[in-house]
Amino acid sequence: MSRVELYDTTLRDGSQGEGVNFSVQDKLAITKRLDAMGFDFIEGGYPLSNPKDAEYFRSVRDLRLNHAKVVAFGMTRRKGIRASEDGGLKALLDAGTPVVTIVGKTWDLHVNEVLGVSLDENVAMIADTIAHCKAAGREVFYDAEHFFDGFKANPEYALATLGAACRAGASRAVLCDTNGGSLPGEIARACRSAKEVMGSALLGIHCHNDCELAVANSLSAVGEGAVQVQGTINGIGERCGNVDLVSVAALLSLKLGREVLVPGNVARLTELSRFVHETANMNFRPGQPFVGTSAFAHKGGMHIHAVSRVSRSYEHIDPALVGNERRILVSELSGRATIVNKVSGHDLAGDADLTRKILERVQDMEHAGYEFEAAEASFGLLVRKTAGTFVANFDRVAYRVNIEAGAGGTPACEATVKLRVGDFLVHTAAEGDGPVNALDAALRKALLPAFPSLGEMTLEDYKVRVVNAREGTAARVRVVLECRDRADIWTTVGVSENIVEASWIALVDSIEHKLFKDGARRR
Repeated sequence: MSRVELYDTTLRDGSQGEGVNFSVQDKLAITKRLDAMGFDFIEGGYPLSNPKDAEYFRSVRDLRLNHAKVVAFGMTRRKGIRASEDGGLKALLDAGTPVVTIVGKTWDLHVNEVLGVSLDENVAMIADTIAHCKAAGREVFYDAEHFFDGFKANPEYALATLGAACRAGASRAVLCDTNGGSLPGEIARACRSAKEVMGSALLGIHCHNDCELAVANSLSAVGEGAVQVQGTINGIGERCGNVDLVSVAALLSLKLGREVLVPGNVARLTELSRFVHETANMNFRPGQPFVGTSAFAHKGGMHIHAVSRVSRSYEHIDPALVGNERRILVSELSGRATIVNKVSGHDLAGDADLTRKILERVQDMEHAGYEFEAAEASFGLLVRKTAGTFVANFDRVAYRVNIEAGAGGTPACEATVKLRVGDFLVHTAAEGDGPVNALDAALRKALLPAFPSLGEMTLEDYKVRVVNAREGTAARVRVVLECRDRADIWTTVGVSENIVEASWIALVDSIEHKLFKDGARRR
């Protein structure tokens, strides 16, 4: 088969990761997005484990899915009872999914010391459960938990459990590296042995990432004939996580020429990755392969010079193939090629003397604590100031911030700003939750009458970092502000020994950038 099935377990295995918590609506939104991408199977959860999963399986029936099959996850019957009498299996089948996945014990250590049953009883539990689900009209996948550890410890028994599952009707036998401790060669050898006892069932792989090998191990299994890879978006999951299906999809499609997803949707992997990060309320991983913001970011001058001439000299694929983009980072390590690349949007790239001046200015400012990698709006202002093309929309005359503790001890902040806007001197004051909020409010109050477009600008994020911590309370601080309007997001930076001054610098840059990009004119 040229197609490799992608089985997503973000909603179950991924939700077991530290700090991950999906609402029912989150799970339904992710389901719709995965289906639109062309994932083959979406494991929604364990129906008996909690009310949220039960509600998900009731609600997901109302979704019109065009590609994916929803899967319910469950365990083998309990010891000493028939499968038809097991409450967990009843809940599993009541979920009404076309496919169910049964997880069973493969490692004799778990059978003896965790389940506390005989080896023969465990085999019977696996076979009975799969046969019962098969008889109920479901397609059954079997997850052989701890298969690789079990295969190392007692290969005959591990293979016996797998063979029993396949004879009972499992259509996929999924080998799980549950502890994430196996190496690619071990995965390959175990897969070859497993195929000898699987009959007509097809091979799948489910890897955890405890040794940073989940992607390599999954590809090793595919090389041995696995037609299904189970994992999560962005690799979220318990301990060190599961295999990242974003990387798997990109590698299978772009490196191995295998069919995955709906044709053309590999180019939407960056969008999918960020959607799941946002839904899970998690920060992006800048260094995440293929889709991270740093995946195609270039900082060293030699790298930038080369990639500007021949992109593949420092990029293994075109970033657009996965929906990402190249980024050129400005820093004290920058060479002239970096500056030329960055200022090209300012129509200044042909001026060698200006390029040198900009580079020297960047290096001096970064030595003082600035960073322009994530503050492109401030960098754009620096270019125009160095080139002599910057025209301030207002002049800063003075500002003051006052903090007083009221009768109840709660601090109250008030900022006063004095600006020159054209021929007028504007003097305003505003209160805020803190000094930066008060400054922001006072600036807007002063400028809105002349520049009404500032009304759509919002402050989204505020970060502070000490630059030279050894100086203690006299250390310089770097403030990074992220602002947005209806069309764009931009970032500015300010540095000072005074946190309010650093914030003021970044605030003024943010407003000047907004006015410049809008081509603002005073009323």
